[in-house]
Amino acid sequence: MAFRNFRVNIVIRIILLTATLMAFAFLLMQTELTITLTMIGVIAIFQVVSLIRHADSTNRLLNSFLQSIRYSDFTRTFQVESSDDSLNRLKKTFNDVIGDFQAVRAEKEESYHYLQTVIQHIGIALIAFQKDGSVELINNATKKLFQVRTLNNIQNLRDYSPDLVQRLLTIKHGENTLVKIREKDDYLQLSVYGTEFKIHNRTIILVSIKNIQHELDEKEMESWQKLIRVLTHEIMNSITPISSLSSTVNLLMDDVIGSLKEKDSCGDDVESLQEIYSALQTIQKRTEGLIHFVNTYRNLTRIPTPNFNIFPVTRLLNNIYELHRQEMNEKHVACKIVVDPPTLELYADEQLIEQVLINLVKNAIHAIEGRESPEIEMKAFLNRRGKITIQITDNGAGILPEVLDKIFIPFFSTKPQGSGIGLSLSRQILRLHSGTINVYSEPDVETRFTLVF
Repeated sequence: MAFRNFRVNIVIRIILLTATLMAFAFLLMQTELTITLTMIGVIAIFQVVSLIRHADSTNRLLNSFLQSIRYSDFTRTFQVESSDDSLNRLKKTFNDVIGDFQAVRAEKEESYHYLQTVIQHIGIALIAFQKDGSVELINNATKKLFQVRTLNNIQNLRDYSPDLVQRLLTIKHGENTLVKIREKDDYLQLSVYGTEFKIHNRTIILVSIKNIQHELDEKEMESWQKLIRVLTHEIMNSITPISSLSSTVNLLMDDVIGSLKEKDSCGDDVESLQEIYSALQTIQKRTEGLIHFVNTYRNLTRIPTPNFNIFPVTRLLNNIYELHRQEMNEKHVACKIVVDPPTLELYADEQLIEQVLINLVKNAIHAIEGRESPEIEMKAFLNRRGKITIQITDNGAGILPEVLDKIFIPFFSTKPQGSGIGLSLSRQILRLHSGTINVYSEPDVETRFTLVF
């Protein structure tokens, strides 16, 4: 018999059970029908068990629903096929709640994937780690910067830079610090910013790491250019009139001395005038020298706009070698050219890059003078970050550590007759190509200039 209501079902079951128990009691007291009593007793037990099971069906549904929530199993559904309307409504409510949980989970997963996509797309390296150094999240920029596929602990970066690991493990909330890393092929200045927060009683440190070497080089070069423009302008404004006047006075003095000699004037007067004339000539020469000096340094601010085109790197290096072959042969310099792969091509202004390499090779030849086995290597390849790299290496005297950071400063030179403009000009040319030039030197072992495009 189908019942349409849970409560009616319970009431009817209780009435039937009561009637069965009353019939069992009546027969037990008034008759001796053993088989009938046994049958009625079995029926009564069956009714009790059925009542308990029916009353417990709600608990079973509720327990199954709560288990689904506890273990996040939102694939479970409750079939609405009972003849009891109240149970059907309960099952439908459970299904609706599970459907809401499914929607919330799907939205949460979408938000998580969206956040992951944004984090991986950001060009700044991001690392999230705990106080003990265990890493919870890194993005592609971090893998590219440190050339790693995975990073389980901050300590794994110790081989890359112990100073960086120490800074990361001790960084405070809101702190911004600068870490310098010098490698054989690269020089990095990393700006590290840290943020600290808590998730589920775990302290998480999120750091952003950006290589600002290019920006610092650009700002430094712009500052030098502004200074050079001001200095050359003021110096030229002062020296040009002096040079012009000294040249005019020299001509006048030359005429006066000639006239006095023709008139056979006093020798002392002529001698005095000749001394003045000699002094004026010295002034003129020095002013002309200063003008030439200033015009030379104006080159730092007058580099032509690069004319970009694609050309083979092998041709570039061979041209540099041909320009210096005679000098190298005279000084018994062994020169090696390596291009890997041989078909490597560069998109740049070939003439400007040639000028940079000519300057570097000249410096290398000067550095290996007096060495027993002088060697120069010109090498081109793709570095571990996939960028075209050209290196000029020599086994000369090298550069002292205290001088290494100064060689790209305009006007600074380690040569007695050096102008201090060559390397500054080279860095400016590389900046116009969105590239960098760095140096690594181990005195009396090797010096390596690296151009990265």
